[in-house]
Amino acid sequence: MAEQVMVIGVDESEHSFYALNWTLQHFFGPNATPYKLVIVNAKPPPSSFLGVAGPALDVLPMLDADLKKIADRTVQKAKDICIEHKVQDVQTEVLEGDARTVMCDSVEKFHASILVVGSHNYGVVKRMGLGSVSDFCAHHAHCSVMIVKRPPKPMSIS
Repeated sequence: MAEQVMVIGVDESEHSFYALNWTLQHFFGPNATPYKLVIVNAKPPPSSFLGVAGPALDVLPMLDADLKKIADRTVQKAKDICIEHKVQDVQTEVLEGDARTVMCDSVEKFHASILVVGSHNYGVVKRMGLGSVSDFCAHHAHCSVMIVKRPPKPMSIS
């Protein structure tokens, strides 16, 4: 049987790293089914910020450098989490583009049997305005999609 591939999408959010930790705890223990693990970070293209920055094209190289630093920091943190969980054989990719399409394209590229994404727990209005990566992937990825939700923080009673 061919080795199964699991793609995990990460960004710099707490929700993303919670999903990575949860997945490593539940799928990569000593008695777990072996998966080849691929961690993917979607780096937005600097041109996607042109509407905010205006037509000042001279800022694109600086913006791209900043986005690359964020992506590198995010991937390094994901690698560190994998090491903490004693998962050594990890492939990482930073791919430029919209996170929704990057994740679905990564499923195809790596022939993944499962895609794991975290959920930001956005409400209906935010999902409509921002677009939900997890919702898009659930409908468009050509594999099983696991959406890991962070439990709500308990309310403190004063």
